[in-house]
Amino acid sequence: MRLIIVSGFSGSGKSIALDTLEDCGYYCIDNLPAPLIEPFLQQAIASQSSAFEKIAIGIDARNQSANLTGFPEIVDTARRLGVDCRILFLQAEPETLLKRFSETRRKHPLTDASVPLAEAIELERRVLEPVLSRADLNIDTTYTTVHQLRELVRQRLGIPSGRLMSLCLQSFGFKHGVPMDTDFVFDARCLPNPHWTASLRPKTGKDPEVVEFLTESADVHDYLDHLTAFLERWIPCFLAENRSYLNVAIGCTGGQHRSVYLVEALAQRLRSDRYNLLIRHRELPESPADTALKR
Repeated sequence: MRLIIVSGFSGSGKSIALDTLEDCGYYCIDNLPAPLIEPFLQQAIASQSSAFEKIAIGIDARNQSANLTGFPEIVDTARRLGVDCRILFLQAEPETLLKRFSETRRKHPLTDASVPLAEAIELERRVLEPVLSRADLNIDTTYTTVHQLRELVRQRLGIPSGRLMSLCLQSFGFKHGVPMDTDFVFDARCLPNPHWTASLRPKTGKDPEVVEFLTESADVHDYLDHLTAFLERWIPCFLAENRSYLNVAIGCTGGQHRSVYLVEALAQRLRSDRYNLLIRHRELPESPADTALKR
């Protein structure tokens, strides 16, 4: 069992660190009272559940100071139980913490009618000293962005990213409405329409006859080339921002021919091991198993 205790100053990014660990498969608990760590670990070990193989627990100044005084002994007990325990402590310069609280208008957990924010930040440093003194890893978030902090947490803890962005290519018909869950919408109604050829009308953009009809058009070739170039240019930027999902929708009038063809052709061009590629044809009946492309 691996346990990561995430602690640090309020406003330093503890919630982001816990969210990152949860995305990496950790069972996360925020603000667990320190005396409950040992009984929780004993119960987790006894359960022999795979859900508790990787655990992250958030400990901060919301704990009573008396509880944190005994923190070193709690860590030693966890290690005697055979738990691989590491402590990650996040901190930032006081001026940065003051600025963050003033911008978000959140209440510092140690402020009250008699304790202003600046004093609460200094008090928190003293309260968390037992945790800081045992920290295995320290991260200063004074100059880091959210995305940089996520990457730092993974790097410092030796956790591979593991999570791939899901790129969904979807065809649809404008006459049925534009999908709401979409990042980019492209309109293919300017392209030659197989609907006006009687023999092609009942078919779809997956059928060879429709594919042949559309591939004979220079405009269709140009449209597909330009769309491919656009996405190949900007997909890496979304990957760099640690996006979980990117949805691209291509529409034609009815969602049967042009948009279906373009999604299928685009999917062949964009296959990559950098992301999970999914295709969906909203106006065509198909099973969910047919919508995922293996990497």
